[in-house]
Amino acid sequence: MKKLIVLSLLILASCSNKKEIKQVAEISCGQCQLHLDSEEGCSLAVRFDDKAYFVDGFGINDFGDAHDENIGFCNAIRKAEITGVVENGRFFASDIKLME
Repeated sequence: MKKLIVLSLLILASCSNKKEIKQVAEISCGQCQLHLDSEEGCSLAVRFDDKAYFVDGFGINDFGDAHDENIGFCNAIRKAEITGVVENGRFFASDIKLME
């Protein structure tokens, strides 16, 4: 009986895992371009399904100078293929590949 209970709990726990997202999204500065205001300063964010999320796992300068006039995230919204999960209103990225 104990084995059955443990097995049931393991199955339930595995079903509650967040589903990983892999899709093309907009990526930019959350404050400067995506109009998020829950953090101070410039921070990386993504937008998909008409909702923007701050990113954990990557920084805003990981893809070059965020304040570059032409392609910096504080001055432009770019496209990227993103992989990760949404949890507690944030996007936890495991991979980001810029498309441009």
